[in-house]
Amino acid sequence: MAATKKSSGADEYNAEEIQVLEGLEPVRKRPGMYIGSTGYDGLHHLIKEIADNSIDEAIAGFATCVTVTLLADGGCRVDDDGRGIPVDIHPKTKMSALETVLTILHAGGKFGGGGYKVSSGLHGVGSSVVNALSKHMVAEVYKDGKVHHIEFDTGKTVVPFGVTGKTEKHGTSITFYPDETIFKETVVFDYDWVVNYLRHQAYLTKGILTCVHDERTGKSDSFYFEGGIKSYVRRLNEGKEVLADEVFYAEKEVSGSVVEVAVQYNDSFSETIRPFANNVLTPDGGTHVVGFRTALNRTINDYARKNGLLKEKEDNLTGDDIKEGLTAVILVKLPDPQFEGQTKNKLGNPEVRGYVDKVTSEYFAYYLEEHPDVAKKIVNKATLAARARKAARAARDNVIRKGAFEGLNLPSKLADCSSRDRTECELFIVEGNSAAGSAKEGRDSKIQAILPLRGKVLNTERARLDKMFANAEIVSLIKAMGVGIGDSFDINGLRYYKIVFMTDADVDGAHISTLLLTFFFRYMPEVIKAGHVYLAKPPLFGLIKGTGSQRKIEYIYNEEALEHTLTKKIEERKAAGTKINPDDERFKQAGYTAQQRFKGLGEMDAAQLWETTMNPKNRTLIRVNIEDAEKADAIFTKLMGSEAELRKNFIQSRAATVDLDDLDF
Repeated sequence: MAATKKSSGADEYNAEEIQVLEGLEPVRKRPGMYIGSTGYDGLHHLIKEIADNSIDEAIAGFATCVTVTLLADGGCRVDDDGRGIPVDIHPKTKMSALETVLTILHAGGKFGGGGYKVSSGLHGVGSSVVNALSKHMVAEVYKDGKVHHIEFDTGKTVVPFGVTGKTEKHGTSITFYPDETIFKETVVFDYDWVVNYLRHQAYLTKGILTCVHDERTGKSDSFYFEGGIKSYVRRLNEGKEVLADEVFYAEKEVSGSVVEVAVQYNDSFSETIRPFANNVLTPDGGTHVVGFRTALNRTINDYARKNGLLKEKEDNLTGDDIKEGLTAVILVKLPDPQFEGQTKNKLGNPEVRGYVDKVTSEYFAYYLEEHPDVAKKIVNKATLAARARKAARAARDNVIRKGAFEGLNLPSKLADCSSRDRTECELFIVEGNSAAGSAKEGRDSKIQAILPLRGKVLNTERARLDKMFANAEIVSLIKAMGVGIGDSFDINGLRYYKIVFMTDADVDGAHISTLLLTFFFRYMPEVIKAGHVYLAKPPLFGLIKGTGSQRKIEYIYNEEALEHTLTKKIEERKAAGTKINPDDERFKQAGYTAQQRFKGLGEMDAAQLWETTMNPKNRTLIRVNIEDAEKADAIFTKLMGSEAELRKNFIQSRAATVDLDDLDF
């Protein structure tokens, strides 16, 4: 019989080892589980959690104004003129309802008890989470002629609930101060973030006034849109030529839920759809988007057949044809939203597909019948898209390789890497043959591939796929990437996990980078969203010391860094007693032998390019993110679209900040 070894000390694992976190302790222990991160996004999520409660009061019809104030002392106050959080004693907790919702997770009016018919909140943790992650919170409720007051530190009550005065107001005011021990990166609120959030809420809730005040700077903005999502569609189409001035709009209640749809076509080749459920953006779509697309496709095809705009032998227009130039906002309000996960990126309610399909089909059919000129423009645009799609498919079959990962049919000018572990592979898209030559010679050929580009890339903001397939540079890029394009796009085919734009550190280089970004944003946004696209940062200057074998070069990446370096070196030399000749050039005063300005990557030899821009140990890469797709869409429309006046205004508004010394004439 085998002997049993008795555990002791650190080997023991029993009930005493199990931690029980009470109250709001779990939130402070693992804040990322509740707000995603403790960085910039998590900090601003605190505002959203509190303000969303006020917005819910507006959606329910009890509030008309929501105000966010960024306080001079670093705090944030959110006020509304709604009913006010209940203050009577809760039968289960024996505390006021106000203290209950602010100190107990999953306590709120959003669980089917009649508090809210429709709510953007899902799990009822918002207010209590903000309380837990704030070093101080003050809550006041104006109700029944009284001011009800309570205060907390890190989620614990420090000033008991009580009545502190009389008032004629009604509503709720929450003031909170983020805890620096939680938000170590920053506790400074971004005014522009608040503006963007409140503008969207005003669009999505007709008739609500949203305001933001910044006591730190004196800035103030207010938003009110009587047209709701119709106004939102007009804003999304700013700078684009629309097919009709009027925005199609439909609103209807179906089985206790409300469906709102707004549509307006423009002359671009891209699609913009913003889907919301209970005012929550669902960027990954869901059943409401499926219902909308199904109805739109069927309705347009039915109209085209009925009115002879599609011939009997012609195929139906596809979803890809019909979505070209489409701008739409879909908003559904429902009692029990089923989001996929706490991030709420996708709506899952199966019944909503039918609701949206029904409303869109019925009202958009009426719209087309009543606006035959607009209907004809929409169908003609989709028909042109269908012809371009067929031409693009024929061209694509000739240029997009199958099995690109195995190296079949790669661009002839691509200097590929030898590794087949794509997670370590990098593709450098290089401006010009001279720079490409240095890059090929200086690279790590195991993991780094080089694709040279000749001249300016095609501006894909105003180009369909068929035109792109006629452009050699774009075709080479598509083939090298391995993901395909259009309906054959598959990010799983990506051959390189870092796609690096390596262009000159001047205006022309910035233009080429912008053209490349336009292509990726319009036709491969998934590659950007997955974090695969980077901008290389080559040096602009070289400060040289010594000659011959003693020659050393210090690389400087911008004008500001150059001035800082020279000033610091001169001060150091003066402090050390070195005699400085004020008539010498500044680099000589700083103790350098020479100063070099790199006008392009081609001026660097292979060793320099490797050392400064390609060596993973030394280089600086800037990852491209799409933090705000709506803002990015507007910027690409301004900079790369057909409206020259928009570009002119954009340039003029920023002209005062340009340093003329940086421009080459």
